[in-house]
Amino acid sequence: MANQQPNAPGGAPTNQMWGGRFTEAVTDEVAAFNASITFEQRLARYDIQGSRAQAQALEAAGVLSAAERLAIDDGLDAILAEIEAGQFPFSIRLEDIHMNVEARLTERIGDPGRKLHTGRSRNDQVATDVRLYLKAEIGRILALARATQRALVTCGRAHQDVIICGYTHLQKAQPVLFAHHMLAYVEMLERDAGRLADCRARLDASPLGSGALSGANIPIPRDVSGPAMGFAGLTQNSLDAVADRDFSLEFMAAAGICMMHLSRLAEELILWSTHEFGLIELPDRFCTGSSMMPQKKNPDMPELIRGKTGRVYGDLIALLTTMKGLPLAYNKDMQEDKEPLFDAVDTLAGCLSITAAMMAGAKVNRARAAAALSGGYLLATDLADYLASHGMPFREAHEVVGRIVRHCIDRGIEITDLTVADFQGFSATFQADIADYATIPASVARKSQPGGTAPARVAERLAFWEKTLP
Repeated sequence: MANQQPNAPGGAPTNQMWGGRFTEAVTDEVAAFNASITFEQRLARYDIQGSRAQAQALEAAGVLSAAERLAIDDGLDAILAEIEAGQFPFSIRLEDIHMNVEARLTERIGDPGRKLHTGRSRNDQVATDVRLYLKAEIGRILALARATQRALVTCGRAHQDVIICGYTHLQKAQPVLFAHHMLAYVEMLERDAGRLADCRARLDASPLGSGALSGANIPIPRDVSGPAMGFAGLTQNSLDAVADRDFSLEFMAAAGICMMHLSRLAEELILWSTHEFGLIELPDRFCTGSSMMPQKKNPDMPELIRGKTGRVYGDLIALLTTMKGLPLAYNKDMQEDKEPLFDAVDTLAGCLSITAAMMAGAKVNRARAAAALSGGYLLATDLADYLASHGMPFREAHEVVGRIVRHCIDRGIEITDLTVADFQGFSATFQADIADYATIPASVARKSQPGGTAPARVAERLAFWEKTLP
């Protein structure tokens, strides 16, 4: 690419895009420190999309002729082809994606390229590019979230009849269907998808035409450029449009919550795949071995998902910290917005993709699931509710069942080992039907209210998601 640095008095090269006022060029070290092109290249398609819209608006304003606008379109087509072919000569001296594209366009088509920046600033350009980028990436991430939900539903359906031990405080608590457990994460991801969709709706406004901070001196129709890029509306304050990055922060906040959900699932997969739990078997392709211990099968993918959650949290905190003290409008600090955003996008997308594929192949060890239902006295709450339903105050019932549990602990037996006479020895409120009441399947079946773990309810919810998920 031809050097775009003209000489200032004394022969020092300056940047053609802004160097007229300067008498010396930045050093190579400063140029490298100042440049963002090394990470902004992924915005190229969106920068070109914004330039096409700008050309349309300039034609509508009479700044460009139809022939000049067509020349710009043809030049941008050629530049995009160069970029996609990996043949574009990106230059650090041109700092960012905007000036790299504009300089190349001017090199190819001459004066029409020099007119393109009329009424436009890199401040509104970058705000436009990032919004376009994030709109597209949220669409991709939503599709990955849906794929993850489908994989969880499929895994639940494949093990629909399996009852597992549910935990609170990582202590055995009550029996639940494994499918019910999977559906809990489906619901979490549904809310995650809603937050991401809300974020996309709020950022769907074009800032192009806001200029550096106060708008354009030339009446360039923003209602031409905005719809040309597919935006649903226009930003309504030029200062706000170029100075805020709350749309990126909102995305990263939603991404952080989604990663938290994925991390919790990952932690359970790690626990469940241990020898001590033995509840689930992950496909070998999502695990690794040890360089020393031949017997090891390490759940590295869930561990990485758990670990990468901190990256997304860090991305959010980094940009919040960058933005917290900036006066209006644009400040160079805001160049630091893109790397954490890009990292959050890449990390969340990768973790969703791995989770979906991993859960699609996960298998439950039915024998270990059944064995885990013994111990822990999972039916204790059922007994207390039985007594309460027969007229005993719940706090009294709680006390009675606590004594029953203590009795079983002392003798090393299960609640299901007790006879009707044993139960009645603790309270005459127990009837003969307690024998059928105090079983694991009966306990699960009783949870038939909406949202409960009863097989009929879980089957309904599985069918709902199978029908609903695109």
